[in-house]
Amino acid sequence: MGFGQGLSGLNAASQTLDVIGNNIANSGTAGFKGASAKFADIYASSSIGLGVQTTAISQNFKVGNLESTGNQYDIAIDGPTGFFRLVDTNGEILFSRNGQFLKDKDHYIVNAQGQQLTGYPPGLVGANPVPLQIPVGNVAPMATDKIQATLNLNGNQDPIPPTVDFNPERPDTFNTAVPATVYDSLGNSHQLTQYFVKRDPESIEAEVPNPDYDPQDPNSERVITVTMLVSVWEVQYALGETVLDAGGEPFKLYFDSAGRQVTTGVNPTTPTTANLLFSDPGRPGSPTEALTIAVDYAGSTQFGSPFTQNIIPNGYASGEFVSVAFAEDGTIVANFTNGQTSIVGTLVLANFNNIQGLTPKGGNAWAESPTSGPAILGQPGSNGMSVVMGQAVEMSNVDLSQELVNLIIAQRTYQANAQTISTQDQILQTLMQMR
Repeated sequence: MGFGQGLSGLNAASQTLDVIGNNIANSGTAGFKGASAKFADIYASSSIGLGVQTTAISQNFKVGNLESTGNQYDIAIDGPTGFFRLVDTNGEILFSRNGQFLKDKDHYIVNAQGQQLTGYPPGLVGANPVPLQIPVGNVAPMATDKIQATLNLNGNQDPIPPTVDFNPERPDTFNTAVPATVYDSLGNSHQLTQYFVKRDPESIEAEVPNPDYDPQDPNSERVITVTMLVSVWEVQYALGETVLDAGGEPFKLYFDSAGRQVTTGVNPTTPTTANLLFSDPGRPGSPTEALTIAVDYAGSTQFGSPFTQNIIPNGYASGEFVSVAFAEDGTIVANFTNGQTSIVGTLVLANFNNIQGLTPKGGNAWAESPTSGPAILGQPGSNGMSVVMGQAVEMSNVDLSQELVNLIIAQRTYQANAQTISTQDQILQTLMQMR
């Protein structure tokens, strides 16, 4: 009798319904991958089959839709290749496509199950992955030691007579004042003010290209020394209310009749960088290191147009952590309140020669197995790995419309197998009634 075939069909249809029901139940689960049951017929020595058997429950690793979340710790793998590498509380290595993460009490990046996201330490891509941790302390301050000052000093302004001594409290003793914020070794901010004083023109000797230079003549000189009349600007400096002692001669900038800065002089020399030293910039009760600042005026001009400035000092105060961002190559960048950033690590992704061989562990995670092969690790966007997207997650790849159609088919299959058992029962009853 064929009860065995019908019974195996019922079992197969029941397993199909279980798989479909699981897919539908997880249609809204981030990172979930739908599955399907695979079957094969059963034969013995007879030419008539003995029914059906389940050969595998196959995962569908097709990429799900990506959705923006706004959560700074969420990450989506933007492509088919790669799994997040996780470490659970028992030290087991797991792999997942669910990118819903948060920061735990110890500042590690974890998922809802407490499994830690792993990556490469800063500057060590390719090293052994470690759990990724967000910084907790302040970023150290950096004292200002350079200022790039590109200016146009108004050539139409009148010189200030040499008999008028510079006084920062008297605007009639200087032409222009330019403030800039600088920082000491403790990260305290100070206002450095540059005062520009136009003086009477001077005659200086300068080296200029020789217009008659002949490269074929060994006695011909590339540059010659000429005497030229130049505009002179003295620069005075004050840190807060402390005016820097110029030690005799203030720093000077020289400009030729075309408004270009004279940078090569013979008498006097014409440097473009002023080296400033403030020996005690600290505040009362907070001693700091001496503040040495090089102010570079290269590229400045003196045209007959209003004063313009582009003052770019380096240095910054200490800063507190405010947020984290993930670049598409997995670089994890911490942002601080002082505008500085710091790379705290690089996300690692894992791939397998046979992803169908992964062992499901629940919680949207898999473990490697002898069938899957060992994990192949790499940085997102390299080694064949997909890139990642911050503040987004990959949703379930379950197609609800298809699953509902599959549900109808599985129901009909179940009914048909039940009907074969019913028919065999009727045949058996007929045989039992024969006299």
